[in-house]
Amino acid sequence: MKSLLIVDDQTGIRLLLDEVFRQEGFKTRLAANGMEALQALEEEVPGCVLLDMKMPGIDGIEVLKRLKSGWPEVPVIMMTAYGEIELIDDALEIGAVKYFTKPFDIYEVRDAVIAMFEN
Repeated sequence: MKSLLIVDDQTGIRLLLDEVFRQEGFKTRLAANGMEALQALEEEVPGCVLLDMKMPGIDGIEVLKRLKSGWPEVPVIMMTAYGEIELIDDALEIGAVKYFTKPFDIYEVRDAVIAMFEN
C-alpha cells in the first residue's frame, strides 16, 4: 500500500490532505509538528512525505535534513505559506523533490504525490 506522512501545523490542511489521499488509496499518517514527524519516521518509513516548511519548534528544513540523513531514498515535497525563495532553494539543495506554495491547488499536490509512486 502507498504510504504518506503529512506534516503541517495547520489542522485544516492536515485533515484536507488526509481525506484526499485516503480517497486515493493511500495509508496516511499525520504529524502536527517536526517532533511528531521525526517520531513517525522512527516508527514507520513512508513512501513519501508532504512537509510544511514553517512550523513552531523543529521546522521543516530541520526535519528535511534529519530525514535525508536517515532515509535519503524517501521523496519529500515541501509546502510553504511563504514565498521565501531562499528557504525553498535550501530545501531543494537538501533533497526536497518539489514544493508548493499555499494556498495550493489540491489536485496538483495529489498528482505530484501520485507521480512519486509511479517512478
